[in-house]
Amino acid sequence: MAFLSGFAVYFIIWWLTLFAVLPIGLRTQGEEGVIVPGTVESAPARFRGVRVLLITTLVSGLIYGAWYLASKFLGFSLSSLPQIVPDFRSQG
Repeated sequence: MAFLSGFAVYFIIWWLTLFAVLPIGLRTQGEEGVIVPGTVESAPARFRGVRVLLITTLVSGLIYGAWYLASKFLGFSLSSLPQIVPDFRSQG
């Protein structure tokens, strides 16, 4: 796999993992009992940006490592992924 393709796959994995990690351990202002005027009750009580970025990077690195090993030793590639859009070129 070329560097740019590998980076693209890692970035997509990282971005999807970010949205999976964001709600983990989240405490809302409503749960804390202190609601800042002008915000909704469901807003986060504390910003955990560094923690979320570190966990996201670690988890996405593990997922990418598994993908890399599967592609290197088991022969999987990007073309092994299911095709969602029909291929109209093969029809007469």
